[in-house]
Amino acid sequence: MTEKAKPHVIVIGNEKGGAGKTTTTVHLIVYLLNLGFKVSSVDADVRQQSLTRYLENRSSTKEKRQSEISVPNHFVAFESALPNIGERCLEEADKFAETYSQAIASDADFIIIDTPGTNSNLSLIAHSYADTIITPMNDSFLDLDIIARVDPEKMDVAKLSHYSQVIWQQKMQKAKNSKGELNWIIVRNRLGTTDAINKRNVGMVLERLAKRIGFRVAQGFSERVIFRELFLHGLTLLDLHINKLNINVTLSHLAARHELREFLKSLNIKAIEQKLEKETEAKSLSKVEENA
Repeated sequence: MTEKAKPHVIVIGNEKGGAGKTTTTVHLIVYLLNLGFKVSSVDADVRQQSLTRYLENRSSTKEKRQSEISVPNHFVAFESALPNIGERCLEEADKFAETYSQAIASDADFIIIDTPGTNSNLSLIAHSYADTIITPMNDSFLDLDIIARVDPEKMDVAKLSHYSQVIWQQKMQKAKNSKGELNWIIVRNRLGTTDAINKRNVGMVLERLAKRIGFRVAQGFSERVIFRELFLHGLTLLDLHINKLNINVTLSHLAARHELREFLKSLNIKAIEQKLEKETEAKSLSKVEENA
């Protein structure tokens, strides 16, 4: 019997709140489930637990409406209450390893980890498990500051941030231990159309940074209320086709769904690309049959 491949671990991280981490996380989880993957999710933001509440709402909606809604195997990380910092860090590392083992035991193809919007021990531990790190950021220099300090005159990188240095060290450690490459993707959310100069300058700095510390830049989601308005029901854009949900699909929904699909393609994960190709082929075949 062939041994099952290790699940691909995707960590969504940013040490600044309000960048769309949880929105990105839950839409990624649901899309992977809809593509037929087995997914485990871990909420490492143990104080806020936005992802956990989102998925609780989702399970509640599934039960109340008896709808065909997919949910992941979900886990919440453990935060130690030990007074000694060293002992606290060790306990959190041990407990996280147990949670990770449970996530693997659920036969997952992907493990998706949402992290807190702060620099914490749990966040560092979660990042150390990553095969892919996704960092959502709003398209502004305020959010870019979490990646690097920028010289306002030269529009160049003056200094790398703490978060960038942490990920760079992990990239080097992963390569040193022959565990493959750590892929880091910066996702530009809320791309505006009015402030063209700011958009161009942010893009230019990100391009320079990408060459320096080795990440890729992907376009994320525009400022669309639809990405957040379904939270209370635990629903996403990908649930709009379910008849029992009674949601009217608009052009805005379709545009946002296209953004989501392009985001998944930008991850450059072979297994996902193959599933997306099959999804496209199935839709094309369906249209042919409808027109026949």
